[in-house]
Amino acid sequence: MSDKVILRRDADGIGRLILNHPAKRNALSQEMWRLVRVRLDEAAADPAIRVLVVQGAEGTFAAGADISEFEAAYETRESTAAYAGDIAGAMDGLADFVKPTIAMIQGACVGGGLGLALACDLRFAASDARMGITPGKLGLVYPLGDTKRLVQAVGPSHAKDLLFTGRLLGADEALAVGLVNRVTAVDALEAAVLDYAGQITAASQYTARATKRMINRVLGGQLTDNAETVAEFLDAIEGEDFIEGRNAFREKRKPNFTFG
Repeated sequence: MSDKVILRRDADGIGRLILNHPAKRNALSQEMWRLVRVRLDEAAADPAIRVLVVQGAEGTFAAGADISEFEAAYETRESTAAYAGDIAGAMDGLADFVKPTIAMIQGACVGGGLGLALACDLRFAASDARMGITPGKLGLVYPLGDTKRLVQAVGPSHAKDLLFTGRLLGADEALAVGLVNRVTAVDALEAAVLDYAGQITAASQYTARATKRMINRVLGGQLTDNAETVAEFLDAIEGEDFIEGRNAFREKRKPNFTFG
Protein backbone atom coordinates (compact mmCIF):
# COMPACT_ATOMS: atom_id res chain seq x y z
CA MET A 1 0.00 0.00 0.00
CA SER A 2 1.17 3.55 -0.73
CA ASP A 3 3.19 5.40 1.90
CA LYS A 4 1.71 8.79 0.96
CA VAL A 5 -0.36 8.69 4.15
CA ILE A 6 1.41 7.08 7.10
CA LEU A 7 0.06 5.95 10.47
CA ARG A 8 2.87 6.03 13.00
CA ARG A 9 2.62 4.80 16.57
CA ASP A 10 4.70 6.72 19.11
CA ALA A 11 5.15 5.95 22.78
CA ASP A 12 2.65 6.86 25.50
CA GLY A 13 -0.51 6.41 23.46
CA ILE A 14 0.19 8.99 20.74
CA GLY A 15 -0.43 8.13 17.10
CA ARG A 16 0.50 10.23 14.10
CA LEU A 17 -1.33 10.44 10.80
CA ILE A 18 1.25 11.92 8.42
CA LEU A 19 0.48 13.34 4.97
CA ASN A 20 3.60 12.27 3.12
CA HIS A 21 3.88 13.75 -0.34
CA PRO A 22 6.45 16.54 0.18
CA ALA A 23 7.30 16.80 -3.54
CA LYS A 24 3.86 18.42 -3.93
CA ARG A 25 3.83 20.09 -0.50
CA ASN A 26 1.55 17.27 0.66
CA ALA A 27 -1.22 18.23 -1.76
CA LEU A 28 -3.82 15.50 -1.44
CA SER A 29 -4.43 13.22 -4.41
CA GLN A 30 -7.55 11.07 -4.68
CA GLU A 31 -5.46 8.13 -3.56
CA MET A 32 -4.41 10.07 -0.46
CA TRP A 33 -7.99 11.03 0.41
CA ARG A 34 -8.87 7.33 0.34
CA LEU A 35 -5.80 6.44 2.38
CA VAL A 36 -6.69 8.96 5.07
CA ARG A 37 -9.91 7.05 5.71
CA VAL A 38 -8.07 3.71 5.76
CA ARG A 39 -5.49 5.01 8.26
CA LEU A 40 -8.24 6.47 10.45
CA ASP A 41 -9.94 3.08 10.61
CA GLU A 42 -6.62 1.50 11.59
CA ALA A 43 -6.02 4.10 14.29
CA ALA A 44 -9.54 3.76 15.67
CA ALA A 45 -9.07 0.00 16.04
CA ASP A 46 -5.66 0.26 17.71
CA PRO A 47 -5.96 0.33 21.52
CA ALA A 48 -2.38 1.60 21.79
CA ILE A 49 -3.43 4.92 20.20
CA ARG A 50 -5.25 7.25 22.56
CA VAL A 51 -4.64 10.57 20.80
CA LEU A 52 -4.07 11.12 17.08
CA VAL A 53 -1.82 13.93 15.81
CA VAL A 54 -2.43 14.89 12.18
CA GLN A 55 0.50 16.52 10.39
CA GLY A 56 2.30 16.94 7.09
CA ALA A 57 5.79 15.78 6.23
CA GLU A 58 8.81 18.07 5.95
CA GLY A 59 7.45 21.32 7.35
CA THR A 60 4.22 21.67 5.37
CA PHE A 61 0.78 20.57 6.51
CA ALA A 62 -0.95 20.39 3.11
CA ALA A 63 -1.18 22.76 0.17
CA GLY A 64 -4.72 21.59 -0.63
CA ALA A 65 -6.08 19.07 -3.08
CA ASP A 66 -3.84 18.00 -5.96
CA ILE A 67 -4.99 20.33 -8.74
CA SER A 68 -3.22 18.24 -11.40
CA GLU A 69 -6.01 15.67 -10.95
CA PHE A 70 -8.89 18.11 -11.40
CA GLU A 71 -9.34 17.63 -15.14
CA ALA A 72 -9.86 13.88 -14.78
CA ALA A 73 -11.67 14.06 -11.45
CA TYR A 74 -14.19 16.58 -12.73
CA GLU A 75 -14.51 15.18 -16.25
CA THR A 76 -18.07 13.92 -15.71
CA ARG A 77 -20.78 14.37 -13.11
CA GLU A 78 -20.19 10.76 -12.04
CA SER A 79 -16.43 11.17 -11.65
CA THR A 80 -17.02 14.40 -9.74
CA ALA A 81 -19.38 12.65 -7.33
CA ALA A 82 -16.87 9.83 -6.78
CA TYR A 83 -14.02 12.28 -6.15
CA ALA A 84 -16.13 14.37 -3.78
CA GLY A 85 -17.19 11.20 -1.98
CA ASP A 86 -13.58 10.23 -1.33
CA ILE A 87 -12.84 13.68 0.07
CA ALA A 88 -15.95 13.64 2.24
CA GLY A 89 -15.05 10.18 3.49
CA ALA A 90 -11.72 11.48 4.76
CA MET A 91 -13.11 14.71 6.20
CA ASP A 92 -16.10 13.11 7.91
CA GLY A 93 -14.02 10.17 9.08
CA LEU A 94 -11.66 12.53 10.86
CA ALA A 95 -14.46 14.70 12.25
CA ASP A 96 -16.23 11.59 13.60
CA PHE A 97 -13.05 9.89 14.84
CA VAL A 98 -13.75 8.47 18.28
CA LYS A 99 -10.47 9.55 19.91
CA PRO A 100 -9.12 13.09 20.47
CA THR A 101 -7.30 14.61 17.49
CA ILE A 102 -4.83 17.48 17.16
CA ALA A 103 -3.74 19.12 13.91
CA MET A 104 -0.06 20.13 14.00
CA ILE A 105 0.15 22.87 11.38
CA GLN A 106 3.33 24.13 9.76
CA GLY A 107 3.74 26.04 6.52
CA ALA A 108 0.90 25.91 4.01
CA CYS A 109 -2.46 24.68 5.26
CA VAL A 110 -4.79 25.55 2.42
CA GLY A 111 -8.04 24.32 0.89
CA GLY A 112 -8.52 20.64 1.63
CA GLY A 113 -5.55 20.80 3.98
CA LEU A 114 -7.33 23.33 6.16
CA GLY A 115 -10.49 21.27 5.81
CA LEU A 116 -8.66 18.33 7.39
CA ALA A 117 -7.29 20.56 10.15
CA LEU A 118 -10.80 21.83 10.87
CA ALA A 119 -12.01 18.25 11.16
CA CYS A 120 -9.60 17.80 14.10
CA ASP A 121 -10.65 18.60 17.64
CA LEU A 122 -7.80 21.06 18.18
CA ARG A 123 -5.34 22.95 15.99
CA PHE A 124 -1.83 24.01 17.02
CA ALA A 125 0.08 26.14 14.52
CA ALA A 126 3.67 27.22 14.05
CA SER A 127 4.33 30.91 13.51
CA ASP A 128 5.16 30.23 9.84
CA ALA A 129 1.74 28.69 9.10
CA ARG A 130 -0.41 30.19 6.35
CA MET A 131 -4.05 29.15 6.22
CA GLY A 132 -6.90 29.71 3.82
CA ILE A 133 -9.72 28.13 1.85
CA THR A 134 -9.76 29.10 -1.81
CA PRO A 135 -12.93 27.98 -3.65
CA GLY A 136 -13.58 31.61 -4.60
CA LYS A 137 -10.35 31.61 -6.61
CA LEU A 138 -11.41 28.49 -8.49
CA GLY A 139 -15.13 29.05 -8.97
CA LEU A 140 -15.99 26.14 -6.65
CA VAL A 141 -18.56 25.84 -3.87
CA TYR A 142 -17.31 24.57 -0.52
CA PRO A 143 -19.31 21.51 0.64
CA LEU A 144 -21.83 21.80 3.45
CA GLY A 145 -19.98 19.65 5.99
CA ASP A 146 -16.71 21.52 5.49
CA THR A 147 -18.48 24.88 5.58
CA LYS A 148 -20.22 23.91 8.81
CA ARG A 149 -16.92 23.07 10.50
CA LEU A 150 -15.42 26.38 9.38
CA VAL A 151 -18.43 28.33 10.70
CA GLN A 152 -18.27 26.43 13.99
CA ALA A 153 -14.61 27.40 14.37
CA VAL A 154 -14.68 31.08 13.40
CA GLY A 155 -18.33 32.14 13.14
CA PRO A 156 -20.30 33.11 10.03
CA SER A 157 -18.73 36.52 9.42
CA HIS A 158 -15.12 35.30 9.42
CA ALA A 159 -16.16 32.25 7.41
CA LYS A 160 -17.63 34.51 4.72
CA ASP A 161 -14.47 36.62 4.73
CA LEU A 162 -12.29 33.56 4.11
CA LEU A 163 -14.56 31.97 1.51
CA PHE A 164 -15.46 35.15 -0.40
CA THR A 165 -11.82 36.20 -0.85
CA GLY A 166 -9.76 33.02 -0.60
CA ARG A 167 -7.12 35.06 1.20
CA LEU A 168 -4.46 33.44 3.38
CA LEU A 169 -4.18 34.18 7.09
CA GLY A 170 -0.97 34.23 9.06
CA ALA A 171 -0.79 32.29 12.30
CA ASP A 172 -1.49 35.26 14.56
CA GLU A 173 -4.64 36.28 12.67
CA ALA A 174 -5.76 32.65 12.59
CA LEU A 175 -5.43 32.57 16.37
CA ALA A 176 -7.33 35.85 16.75
CA VAL A 177 -10.34 34.63 14.74
CA GLY A 178 -10.42 31.19 16.39
CA LEU A 179 -9.14 29.16 13.46
CA VAL A 180 -6.38 27.69 15.65
CA ASN A 181 -6.11 27.13 19.39
CA ARG A 182 -2.44 27.91 19.92
CA VAL A 183 0.55 29.39 18.07
CA THR A 184 4.18 28.61 18.86
CA ALA A 185 7.59 29.24 17.38
CA VAL A 186 8.38 26.84 14.54
CA ASP A 187 10.95 24.91 16.57
CA ALA A 188 8.62 24.67 19.59
CA LEU A 189 5.52 23.33 17.82
CA GLU A 190 6.16 19.61 18.06
CA ALA A 191 7.06 19.77 21.75
CA ALA A 192 3.94 21.81 22.49
CA VAL A 193 1.70 19.35 20.64
CA LEU A 194 3.26 16.31 22.28
CA ASP A 195 3.11 17.88 25.73
CA TYR A 196 -0.57 18.65 25.27
CA ALA A 197 -1.27 15.20 23.82
CA GLY A 198 0.41 13.74 26.88
CA GLN A 199 -1.99 15.65 29.11
CA ILE A 200 -4.88 14.04 27.24
CA THR A 201 -3.44 10.54 27.40
CA ALA A 202 -2.90 10.92 31.15
CA ALA A 203 -6.54 11.83 31.67
CA SER A 204 -9.55 9.53 31.37
CA GLN A 205 -10.05 8.26 27.84
CA TYR A 206 -13.56 7.26 28.80
CA THR A 207 -14.26 10.91 29.59
CA ALA A 208 -12.53 12.19 26.45
CA ARG A 209 -14.53 10.00 24.09
CA ALA A 210 -17.83 10.58 25.88
CA THR A 211 -17.12 14.32 25.79
CA LYS A 212 -16.60 14.19 22.03
CA ARG A 213 -19.94 12.46 21.64
CA MET A 214 -21.67 14.98 23.89
CA ILE A 215 -20.22 18.02 22.11
CA ASN A 216 -21.19 16.54 18.74
CA ARG A 217 -24.75 16.24 20.04
CA VAL A 218 -24.70 19.93 20.96
CA LEU A 219 -23.29 20.90 17.55
CA GLY A 220 -25.94 18.71 15.91
CA GLY A 221 -28.66 20.78 17.57
CA GLN A 222 -29.63 18.74 20.63
CA LEU A 223 -30.79 21.18 23.32
CA THR A 224 -31.98 18.98 26.19
CA ASP A 225 -31.11 15.64 27.73
CA ASN A 226 -32.71 12.51 26.40
CA ALA A 227 -32.56 8.90 27.56
CA GLU A 228 -29.22 8.35 25.82
CA THR A 229 -27.43 11.34 27.37
CA VAL A 230 -28.81 10.54 30.82
CA ALA A 231 -27.57 6.98 30.38
CA GLU A 232 -24.11 8.29 29.39
CA PHE A 233 -23.91 10.16 32.70
CA LEU A 234 -25.17 7.25 34.79
CA ASP A 235 -22.87 4.79 33.02
CA ALA A 236 -19.90 7.02 33.83
CA ILE A 237 -20.82 7.16 37.50
CA GLU A 238 -20.82 3.37 37.58
CA GLY A 239 -17.67 3.06 35.46
CA GLU A 240 -14.18 1.99 36.46
CA ASP A 241 -12.60 5.32 35.52
CA PHE A 242 -14.82 7.33 37.86
CA ILE A 243 -14.21 4.87 40.69
CA GLU A 244 -10.45 5.14 40.11
CA GLY A 245 -10.59 8.94 39.77
CA ARG A 246 -12.62 9.30 42.97
CA ASN A 247 -10.30 6.98 44.90
CA ALA A 248 -7.20 8.76 43.62
CA PHE A 249 -8.64 12.11 44.71
CA ARG A 250 -9.32 10.79 48.20
CA GLU A 251 -5.88 9.21 48.43
CA LYS A 252 -4.15 12.32 47.02
CA ARG A 253 -2.44 10.45 44.18
CA LYS A 254 -2.53 10.48 40.40
CA PRO A 255 -5.28 8.28 38.95
CA ASN A 256 -4.34 5.20 36.97
CA PHE A 257 -7.03 5.05 34.32
CA THR A 258 -7.18 1.77 32.41
CA PHE A 259 -9.80 2.46 29.74
CA GLY A 260 -8.13 2.30 26.32
